[in-house]
Amino acid sequence: MAKKKNAPAEVQALPKGYVPTLKKEYRERIVPALVKQFSYTTVMQAPKLVKITINEGVGDATQDKKLVEEAAEELSLIVGQKAVITASKKDVSNFKLRKKMPIGTKVTLRDVKMYEFLERLIRVSLPRIRDFNGISEKMDGQGNYTLGLKEQIIFPEIDMDKNPKIHGMEITFVTTAKTDEEAHALLKEFGLPFKKQNK
Repeated sequence: MAKKKNAPAEVQALPKGYVPTLKKEYRERIVPALVKQFSYTTVMQAPKLVKITINEGVGDATQDKKLVEEAAEELSLIVGQKAVITASKKDVSNFKLRKKMPIGTKVTLRDVKMYEFLERLIRVSLPRIRDFNGISEKMDGQGNYTLGLKEQIIFPEIDMDKNPKIHGMEITFVTTAKTDEEAHALLKEFGLPFKKQNK
């Protein structure tokens, strides 16, 4: 049977029992490293990454609904899971915004899809940012971290020949860490390239 052309990323089945590289690395290397660093009495105390949420706002969506649909398709392609369209919660006349008007797209990744996306983000996409010198270390005070990206075109899944409309995204890493210090250590062990502090 011929493979359907341009099949959605989410329908591509993974091999049974497949374990992403970063998930394996978390168990075998990162947990012992965190236990040692923070003197945990058990491996169960080591923080873990629970989910990654990605939000994209589409500013021109008030004029053209199709832009939101295109952004949702792009995001689905990037993460390999169907993204949903988000709507405004209230009227904002200054922005010609009406309640329930489509204004963006979002997706929540867990387990296999989460680790797969994280690995591609760290090893492929972030290094494509021009003059890249690391990401901000600012956490949210509750053990989570949000990374803001100015352009979605750093992801190789975006076809530049189609002249995509540039828009940013917010990627939030939700962890079980009780402190920002522990969350930072976890994400750094995964390979997130935080800026080096000037001593």
